[in-house]
Amino acid sequence: MLATAPKPPMPPLPEVTVPLAELVPPRCRHYFSGHSDRAHYRTRRYDFGGSAQYMPLVRAFLDTCAADRDDDYRYLFTLLGSELANNALRHSRSGQPFGVYTLTCQRTRLGLHLTCRDQGARDSRPLALDQRLHLRPSSGGLDLAAESGRGLAMVNALATSWGDNGIPDYRQVWFFLAYDLTDSLWNTQP
Repeated sequence: MLATAPKPPMPPLPEVTVPLAELVPPRCRHYFSGHSDRAHYRTRRYDFGGSAQYMPLVRAFLDTCAADRDDDYRYLFTLLGSELANNALRHSRSGQPFGVYTLTCQRTRLGLHLTCRDQGARDSRPLALDQRLHLRPSSGGLDLAAESGRGLAMVNALATSWGDNGIPDYRQVWFFLAYDLTDSLWNTQP
């Protein structure tokens, strides 16, 4: 048997700066323009790389999905969608090297429905086919002093409705935000 010498480790590569727009195929560039100048969409979907460095691109996508709404609605939709994306990065395999997650926005007559599909929990244990393990917001998540658990608590308080499929190995978390902000704490006056 022929012995082979171990390969030397790959040398460190230099850091480069690439405009995020260069990573978007031309057919999808209007997803990130911030304008509603294209024909109204029914469904818009995009796969994002599993790094926090893509969050400006995520926010541009979300803001463009709600581009024909008022500033409050756009802000809130982008905030809640960013929380779902951050949770995918922090709590799933999507945030590991070569990970991805998908955001799908569906426009309805009454509001926007956003789904974040990730690559599954990092530490999930197998569940029976008929068993579900749904997410729950942290009870103290809206406390300003809380160090974690605020994201899902915020989605719970500010979205019209939300939920997940209950499958940790193939998690899909969604929220619906009514155009009139029905059932949202955002819509209450102090």
